[in-house]
Amino acid sequence: MGTHESQRLRHPIVIRHLNVLRVERLTLHMQRIVFGGSELDGFISSAPDDHVKLFFPNSMGELVLPKMGPDGPIYPSDREPSPMRDYTPRKYDAERGELTIDFVLHGDGPASIWAAQASVGQTLVVAGPRGSFIVADDFDHYVLIGDETALPAMGRWLEVMPATATVTLLAEIPDRADRQSLRSNAQFEVQWLERQGADAASSNLLETALRRLPTPAGDTFYWIATESQRARQLRQYLSEERGIPKDWLKAKGYWQRDGGEPESE
Repeated sequence: MGTHESQRLRHPIVIRHLNVLRVERLTLHMQRIVFGGSELDGFISSAPDDHVKLFFPNSMGELVLPKMGPDGPIYPSDREPSPMRDYTPRKYDAERGELTIDFVLHGDGPASIWAAQASVGQTLVVAGPRGSFIVADDFDHYVLIGDETALPAMGRWLEVMPATATVTLLAEIPDRADRQSLRSNAQFEVQWLERQGADAASSNLLETALRRLPTPAGDTFYWIATESQRARQLRQYLSEERGIPKDWLKAKGYWQRDGGEPESE
């Protein structure tokens, strides 16, 4: 048994104007966009599930950003603010000066709409990450549970896992065409759970797969990222029915079924 000492880091919040360098359709519902620019210098992302805030053009096509006041961000009163959303940095290459972010294309919302039409040379504003939670690397097993919005974090996590790690992924996706090619030095197994047109908010594929998953031998860390209510229920199941210690479990709502801001778990 290891010490399992996870670490929380804080980073200075920096607002960066970045340019689109490349656009690539990864799968049916996933668009990869690579950003660059001189303002990317000094970017920090220390954990696979870090998130940055992306600011998108408003309905007038303008980037209207807030200024930080004593009680939080303040937008100009006479201009429509830019909508913002949280996204995972899929990869940061300091040598090449490139930041990669994968966008789920679901047909609505400012982020999905923008990503679907993104082209080289366009500008987007990125802020953060404001912090990182680095999970201890001495667990015997890691179980990563999430829908398609969690794939960027899960893919990045696999790539930084050491060869000594053992990982199980429960990955819910819209369709078979949304499977991704994942790489890792670790020993890992993926269960692809395809909704085949079913609603993502009311799906129970992850819940069923987790209940059928035997408890791995040794100390296991569980990571969950999906719709907020589902993330909360999955965490409750692991905590109350399987007795997983709270420090061996992290769950976060990546989106909310009513379209509101997701809740942290």
